[in-house]
Formats: sequence, C-alpha cells, structure tokens
Amino acid sequence: MWTKTATLILKYRHLVLLFLLGITGFFAFQARKAELSYDYISAVPKDDKDFIFFQQFRKTFGDDGNVLAIGLQDKKIKEVKNFSRMMYFIQELQKLEGVKQVLSISKIQILQKDSIQKKFTAQKLFQTIPHTQNQLDSVLKIAKTQVFYDNLLWNNKTEAMLILVTIDKKVLDSYKRQNLLKNIIELSEDFSEKTKINHYLGGLPYIRAVVAKQVSAELGKLLIYSAIVTIIVLGIFFSTWTALVVPILVIGISIIWCVGFLGVLGYKMNLLTGLLPPILVVIGVPNCVYLLNKYHQEFRKCGDKFEALTHVIDRIGMVTLMTNMTTAVGFGVFVFTPNQMLEQFGVIAFLGVMSTFIVSLLLLPIFYAYLPAPRPSELRHLDRKPVDKLLKFLHHAVFYHKKWIYIICISLGFLSIFGVFLIKPLAFMLDNVPHHSKARNDLSFFEKNFKGLMPLEIEIDAKRKKGVMNLNVLKLVEQLQDSLKTRKEIGEPVSLVNFLKATKQAYYNQNPDFFELPTNQDKVFILNYLTNGGKQDSAANVVLRTMVDSTGQKMRISLKVADIGSEKLDKLLKNDIEPLLKSIFKNPKIAEAKITGTTKIFIKGNVYLINSLQSSLILAIILIGIIMATLFGSFRMILISIITNILPLLITAGLMGYFGIPLKPSTALIFSIAFGIAVDDSIHYLARYRQELKIHNFVVADAVRVALRETGASMFYTSIVLFFGFIVFAYSDFEGTIVLGVLTSTTLLCAMVGNLLLLPSLLLTFERYNKK
Repeated sequence: MWTKTATLILKYRHLVLLFLLGITGFFAFQARKAELSYDYISAVPKDDKDFIFFQQFRKTFGDDGNVLAIGLQDKKIKEVKNFSRMMYFIQELQKLEGVKQVLSISKIQILQKDSIQKKFTAQKLFQTIPHTQNQLDSVLKIAKTQVFYDNLLWNNKTEAMLILVTIDKKVLDSYKRQNLLKNIIELSEDFSEKTKINHYLGGLPYIRAVVAKQVSAELGKLLIYSAIVTIIVLGIFFSTWTALVVPILVIGISIIWCVGFLGVLGYKMNLLTGLLPPILVVIGVPNCVYLLNKYHQEFRKCGDKFEALTHVIDRIGMVTLMTNMTTAVGFGVFVFTPNQMLEQFGVIAFLGVMSTFIVSLLLLPIFYAYLPAPRPSELRHLDRKPVDKLLKFLHHAVFYHKKWIYIICISLGFLSIFGVFLIKPLAFMLDNVPHHSKARNDLSFFEKNFKGLMPLEIEIDAKRKKGVMNLNVLKLVEQLQDSLKTRKEIGEPVSLVNFLKATKQAYYNQNPDFFELPTNQDKVFILNYLTNGGKQDSAANVVLRTMVDSTGQKMRISLKVADIGSEKLDKLLKNDIEPLLKSIFKNPKIAEAKITGTTKIFIKGNVYLINSLQSSLILAIILIGIIMATLFGSFRMILISIITNILPLLITAGLMGYFGIPLKPSTALIFSIAFGIAVDDSIHYLARYRQELKIHNFVVADAVRVALRETGASMFYTSIVLFFGFIVFAYSDFEGTIVLGVLTSTTLLCAMVGNLLLLPSLLLTFERYNKK
C-alpha cells in the first residue's frame, strides 16, 4: 500500500502540488471568517440542574454579570472642581452605545415623602452640577444619611466610592464590547489625568474584555516565538537551508488549514483555539525531522534520490500516520467533554494534527524530488560525534545497567505518587487574566473596600403570591443578611429588605435611625405610599422589579464575594452559607432559599472540567492502546509502551504536588496532550524494533541495539524540538498557558529519557520471541 502511495505521490507530484495549493487557497479564504469569541461559555452542562435553575433565575431577575465597576478613592473627589468633572465623566459614560445605566453617588435618587398626596416621590440628589464647595458639602451630607447605599456605592470608613456601569447583554456578547471597553477606559484615564485621582476597573465585563483582547495579542507573539525557536533548533541539527524551508512551509500550510477549519465549522477563536497555531508549529516539526532523517539515511544507503524518497514513505509512512493519530487522539478526546470550548478545541486540534501529517507526507517528498540529491555536507549530521556519543551511552546503559534504570524509575515513581497526594484542586475566576495586568492590580482595591466583585445570588421562594411582603419572611431574610455581613469574604447584601428599610427611613423624614424593617403597623402606611406612587416606570417600581418577580412570590439577595479560589469558595458555600440557609429557613412551607449566580456556576464548572479532563486522559490511553494494537498486535509491547509513557505523567503530577501547582483546567489539560505526543517516540522505536526482529532472526538484543542506533538520533532531535517549542509558552501573559508550556515540556523531556532508556530495557527483560 505505502509503496504504491509513494509511487503515486512522486509520479504525479505536479498534480499533488496543485492540489495542495488549491486546498490551501480554499482554507485561506475560509480563515478570513474566523473571529474572536466574545461569548461567555459555561463549563457546566446545559442539563445540569443548578445551571437550569441559574438560567431561570436570569430570566426572572436579569443577568448578574453585566456590571462594570469603576472605583475611586481620594479625598480630592470631594472638591467641587473634581466632583464636577466626575459628574461630566458619568454623563459621558451614559452616552456610550451599549451602556444601559450608570449608578453613582451623583446619580442616586432618594425617596421623598409627599404627606399631602400620601405617596413617595423619587428625587435626584444632585439636581444640577454644584458650583460652590458649600453646595457640594451640603448635598454630600444628605447622601451620607442614605444608609441603603452604604458599602454599595461608597464606603464611609475608607472613603472609597464606586461608579457602576450596567452594560447591554447583546453588546457584551459581541465584537462591540471591545470598542465599548476602549471608550470606557479612555474616559476613565482622561478623568484621572485631569483630576490626578486614580481610578480602578473591575467586574466580569471588564475581565472578559481583557482576556479577549489578550488572546489576539498572544496568538501572534507565541507563534513568532515558537517559529524562531524551531528554526534555531533545526538549524543546529541539520545546518542546511533546505531543512529549514520545508518545515516552515509545512507548518505555514498546516496553520492556514487549521484556522480555515475554524471558518468552515463556524467556530470562533478563543483562549484555547488561539493556542493551536503555535502548538502546530511545535508538533509539525517532528514529522519533518523523522522524514528528513530517514531520507538522508536511505540516500546514504542507496545513493538514488527517488528510491530513497520512496523508501521513506514506504517504511515509515504507516508509523508516521500512527504517531500523528496518537497525538491527534490526545487532543481529540476533549470532544467528549461537556464543555463547548474544550469540545471545539478537540475538534480543531484533531483536524490540525492530521492536516500536518498529510501536508508533511506530501510536501516533503515532492520538495526534495525537485531539489538536487543531498550533498555529503548535508549528511554530516548523521555522524555527529555528540549524537554518536549519546547513542553509545544509551547502548551501554541499556545493556549493562538495566538494574539501575529500574531502581531509578521505581524510586521516581514512588516519590511521584507521594507528590500526587499533595495536589489540591484550586482555580480563580481571574486565572486567565495576566498577572501584570491592571485588572489584577485593581482587584485588591475592590476586595479591600467592598469585599470583592464576584456575583453570588440567593433566591428566596415565599411559596405564594406576594408572599415576599410577609413580615415573617422579611425578618428571616434580614436575619440571613445580618449573618452574611459578618463573613469577611462577602460584601453588602442587597434585597427587598434593604429597599423596605429605605422606605421606612423616607417615611420618617430620612432619619437614618429608622433604617429598619417596617412593623406591621408601619407596613400599612408605607405600602399605601408605595402603591400611590403610581407609575410603573417610577424609580421605586424599577428597583422593585430587579429585586422581586412579577408575582411577588420570589425575591433575590444579591451579594459580591472576593475571588478567594474555588476550594475556599466551595467550602464557603457548602460548609457555611448552605447550612446557614437551612438553619434560618427551617419551615419550607413559609419560604425556601437556594444559592445560585455566576460564582456558584464557576465553582461547579471547575469541578466538571477537572473530572472531564481526567476521564479524557483515561480515554486517550485506551484509544492510543487500540491504535498501537492495530500496528503491533502484541499486548506485551503495548503494555511496555504505555508503562514507559505513563511514568513521565506521574513524575509531572508529583512535581505539581511538591511545588504547590494546583489542579485546575489548565493543568489537567496537559496530561492527555502530553501522553498523545510522548507515545510517538515509542511507536517509532517499536516499529523499527519489529522490523529489526525479522532481519536479525528474532534475536531481541540485536533488534534493540539496531533500533536504538537507527531511531535514537531522531527521537532525541524531535524531543528537543518539542521541549523548546513548548517551553516558549512560559513567555505567555496567561498563567494557564505558562503552566501548560512548562509542564508539557517537562513531561516530554521525561518521556524522551524513558523511551531511550526504560523502553529498550523493558524489551530486553520481558520480550520473548520465537520464529513462529
């Protein structure tokens, strides 16, 4: 089969080349359709009961993650000149396309009691921009009496204040988001420049926009870095211009195909798919190294260019297909995860890796068919003394020191197992935000002054229409909120209870001492005042609609929490808040309470992702075992290979435990990818070993020795390329990408050592063949 394939490729190379150019042109056109993703993709499956409840909550009360916060903390803000500039700044924010509402100290409305018409009227606190310091001071004095806004819009103790910008969900999930964020940042910087008052930005819309912007920058940077490193390493190994040009062409075409697949399938470029072009640079080179090394070896034997190229395709075509299949499977298993982002990553990565195989198998023989036969200087790398010394060392270690190889590997295995038990699952909502970014630096401001910005919600179901106005229910909610306030990780709770307290304060002429729940006697008068307010679009009714559903049966308690990590957040919810809810809402006939919100979905999504990725690793091992079974047909050889390549994964996991690297989606992702790549060397070695077995009359020692000599150099070259190719990811701005690069490089380096030392040793120890 492969002999015929080789003959057809070389005979019809002109047509094959035109075919490649045509397909590449098609994918280049499709690549123009690939866009950056601006959508929030939940890691929780859509059929999960908590996710379904959260979606119903959002339909009832609105989104909880569409508020961008601008923080200010400076005594100079109370100067009339600066305060006036802030009011102009807020007016400009309100004009921006996509901004639904801006809430700040200068925009608040207070309830005024109209004793004649017996109703509340909402009045703007700041009717006009103050022109004198006395005017400003007098209005600010009134503002400070509005207990409802304390720790919500300002912190009286630290004198910090917030400007809350509510963004339209449609804009938030579109390309317009980046332009809106750019305008908000420019207005904020202009304000800070004119007033010399620092500003701080936070909230989920801001974080998501920062990540989306960084993805675009990362793609180009990592692509250039990985290409430079690959060219340098190939130049050192082969020292010929042709050995650089062919891999660059193969990689370039493969990347065009990969991005083209995004356009064809209608996928968008996100944090994961944005990593694929630089990953393909790294993965595509080993194909070229194996094929080129084999071409030079065969040409040295036969001296004929076309015969050597035919032998290349014939003798390692199948093996190269299998190695690319195992690598593709390492990525492709993510298709079976419940996460849309991982699923799309798995599909595009699988197609990209297989495209790299097709392009390299077709382009490299055709390219060298047009070029002159290799000169002696181009074959010198086959006889390099450092590589020759390395191969002699490996031969000596495998044949004379197997015992020490086993002792070292077993010791590392046990030490690694101990380290695995030290690993803790931990993720932060800001994991994908660069460490040096303004978003991370500003987070400390919001956590210090307002205990964080991560949204958490509690839904109260009063079991009957208008039941939330029942004083018993309201007192239970007040008890819950008072208890939640004592938690240092939780910000000021906001609910109907706060609003009703504000109405009582308004009823008693804005006396802060009356900021408390109305009694049954108070309720009669206060509810009449609220009802007489009339208009559906009045400030009071607008506020009520965001806190209570249309039937009056359900209400929300909105909270902000600090980004303390998934482990602590999970404990906070399960071990603290949920027991608290059960202890307060004991009688389900009166009311029930349930936690929801973006923060809870984040915690659950993190667990889902880690479990899915662990399952993906097991699936990858099984599928790769099946692929190897079709190639070798020997259970013993498959078992030896899998043991050899699981040990590096174990060592990497152990290092994670010892160095305190937490288990999170970005680290769990590593193992199935690294296993799929690492097993490639095993397949190359075992394929050569099987060929040599037949040639050497099934003498295992001879087959092991020759296979090590013939494939050892290529295994070393490819592993070094992979190591340096992935290590450039350490120069990323994303923590997850940095960890992915460093740990994958470590795993592949350990896998190289294992495949060059442990694999041959195991074959010598356990392989038993007879002629039959």
